[in-house]
Amino acid sequence: MISRFLMMLVLSVVLGSGNLYAQDAFSVVLDPPVHGTFELDPPLPDDGMYPAGTVVTVTATPEDGYVLDSGYFSVPGRWGAMYHESMASPFEVVIDQDKHIGASFIEASAVDHIDVTQDIVYAKPGVKTLKYDVYSPKGAENLPCLVIIHGGGWSSNTEDIMRGLARELTKGGQFVVFSIDYRWAQKLDGDATNNTMANLIEDVFGAIAHIMEHAAEYGGDPTRIGLTGDSAGGHLSAAASLMVNMIGDGGFGTTEDVFEFMPSYLPEGKSVDAVREDMQAAIQAAAPSYGVFGGNFLNHFSEDPAADATWQAAISPINHIPRATDRAVPQYLTRGTRDPLINDEMVRSFMEALVAKDQRVEYVQVGGANHAFFDWKPDAQTKATFAQYGVYYAAQMKDFFASVLY
Repeated sequence: MISRFLMMLVLSVVLGSGNLYAQDAFSVVLDPPVHGTFELDPPLPDDGMYPAGTVVTVTATPEDGYVLDSGYFSVPGRWGAMYHESMASPFEVVIDQDKHIGASFIEASAVDHIDVTQDIVYAKPGVKTLKYDVYSPKGAENLPCLVIIHGGGWSSNTEDIMRGLARELTKGGQFVVFSIDYRWAQKLDGDATNNTMANLIEDVFGAIAHIMEHAAEYGGDPTRIGLTGDSAGGHLSAAASLMVNMIGDGGFGTTEDVFEFMPSYLPEGKSVDAVREDMQAAIQAAAPSYGVFGGNFLNHFSEDPAADATWQAAISPINHIPRATDRAVPQYLTRGTRDPLINDEMVRSFMEALVAKDQRVEYVQVGGANHAFFDWKPDAQTKATFAQYGVYYAAQMKDFFASVLY
């Protein structure tokens, strides 16, 4: 888990910062914990400043009846406070900029029904190691698999942000849930060249291929898969559910009018054609939440001078909906009525395109909800939003998946 906390430090080195630390000391603010405590070693000095480069060990201790949700540090980011979390204690934080440090605790009953396996590596196509977490009901055997793809503008967050949804979807013991990570777009992982949207979709397919190969180890049935994700993950889950036929080794745009996705992981001895065939049969439903399904909001992120509108169309799920008679892929769509990023027309047009191909689709508008109500973070506001909207609609989503996968 230390590697997650060192990520920002590592990226600063990879990106070639000439001076590793811009100042001699940085401030640390301790977020008050609820239902537990945490201690720092070395202790925070009285002036609230640590020397630059200090490695702080944080030990978190829950109250009786509670467990550690995560220990974390946070820094300002595009979407407000950006959390870098560890699910284990103790954990280490490198003081390389001003940070908040804290710990989040949840009731033990929220997780006592599952076994959680974290940071399973499935590929490393660039600088960042790609991984996923598994939430398996205790005693799981041959259960359908749900794969969650996180949001964050294709440019932030990790699979950790979907753990609240994962815990809800495992309630009742019907599903094994896998929450996946993928590359960030452009050079945000520290890669020398842009990670394109095609690369991100290839990571999703690679994660699914790895999950199918190993699902039985966690009590999952690799022949029954549903996909979900929110925001950017809504786009990626819709794309992966509807565009499986585009898996191949022909390249993405390297040949005129040929747009194929090579999964970033292939099981040993298995051809890309075999992976495509198995995945087409296995992926049977999707629940993309407040996602982007087409239009100018989608960016191919390619630096290739040949990239044009055809490249954008090739990453747009709305352009690749199969007829239900050829391949039925029911979709469950949600959007908060106060979402400032995804408007009603964006989701409704996708719904109408699905209807035109006779696909089963359900579009639920969540009254009063803003964007990202399925997210989970350590702060009280995000937890309260999830409790208000996420819990109920996760149960509805679970019923949808059960209606298809059972």
